[in-house]
Amino acid sequence: MKYAFAKRVRHLQSSAVRDILKIVNQGDVISFAGGLPDDELFPTRAITDAFSRALAKGNKALQYGETEGYRPLREVIIERMQKKAITGFTADDVLLTTGSQQAIDLFARVMISPGDVILTEEPTYLAALQVFQSYEARIIPVKCDEDGMVMADLQDKIKQYKPKMMYVVPTFSNPSGRVWTLERRIDLVKIIHKYHVLVFEDDPYGDIQFTGEGYTPIAALDKGSHVLYTSTFSKTAVPALRTGWIVGPYQIIRMMAQAKQANDLHSNSLAHQALFELCTHFDLDGHIDSIRSVYAKRKTAMVESLTRAKEEGEIHFVEPKGGMFLWLETKPMLNMEALLPRAVEKGIAYVPGAPFFAGKPMQNTLRLNFTHATEEQIQVGMELLTSMFREVNKESVLLK
Repeated sequence: MKYAFAKRVRHLQSSAVRDILKIVNQGDVISFAGGLPDDELFPTRAITDAFSRALAKGNKALQYGETEGYRPLREVIIERMQKKAITGFTADDVLLTTGSQQAIDLFARVMISPGDVILTEEPTYLAALQVFQSYEARIIPVKCDEDGMVMADLQDKIKQYKPKMMYVVPTFSNPSGRVWTLERRIDLVKIIHKYHVLVFEDDPYGDIQFTGEGYTPIAALDKGSHVLYTSTFSKTAVPALRTGWIVGPYQIIRMMAQAKQANDLHSNSLAHQALFELCTHFDLDGHIDSIRSVYAKRKTAMVESLTRAKEEGEIHFVEPKGGMFLWLETKPMLNMEALLPRAVEKGIAYVPGAPFFAGKPMQNTLRLNFTHATEEQIQVGMELLTSMFREVNKESVLLK
């Protein structure tokens, strides 16, 4: 039978990362492809105790909940955001979502009409691009350097395209690991106030910082009128609980809550209650400090393993100050998607960089995750990767 799908499905695309993981998981491969925290570091005992305390409250813990999510957890989130200087909100301005990915989708559902322009960094989070494409948005990339968006190009793009919104990941972005300077963040707020542009700030990695500097969220500089802020417990507690949140202007959050009612009624309320117990009976900040320490060592192991290849001009990268990813540029003639099967044969996997571009893709780029593999695996994997680069260059293989 020929199925008559809705016209909108022509904009749906499979995730490059998920497709790669299906291949990688079939063999003996050291994978740097997924954006995975280390499951060995999960606070398993604390999670078990948290669920026990939630269930000890009786059968009511198993009942339907509010669309907005478990209110005590929303109040805890407000307290945690205040520590980041994101103030002026109450629990009524918070919507709990099934991961921050659902927050992106719900926002797009209530705000984006076909043809609306969205400005993004280049490169940017590919799953956000998938969402925006599914709602038939027109995605325009803004030039970026190591310090964030280039403000002159941003102003030019705003004047030219009259965007509905911007999507940014200013702190340890996926995939580039880029962190915006405070000056760029302040300039962005001035620009969006001048031109009345909404900003969706995605911050799943902000707590995983290695330098102790601290980075002010754009939402903290905006004070609530133009910026929505989303984050998640997936990178700091455990991904399986699938709990993220979004905070922002009340009218938008209310509309997103109505869209969520039509989508799933509410997210996992038992998980919300367990997370509340975790936040109030467990030193979550201490746990975050411990995983930062481990991940920082793994990042250093990856950087040091690639130093020789960088010095020899085989690759270019900027050492990340936090997050989960290292972004590599190889020699211009290489196509890292075409080379992926060869890498898998050697026993490693990465994510080619091309799917992260809204504009013309740079085929000679790739993303490496350093949080899931051990230091030993990282050292072995990077030697395999750099040996592949050397082999390809000896063969004078031009892969474009």
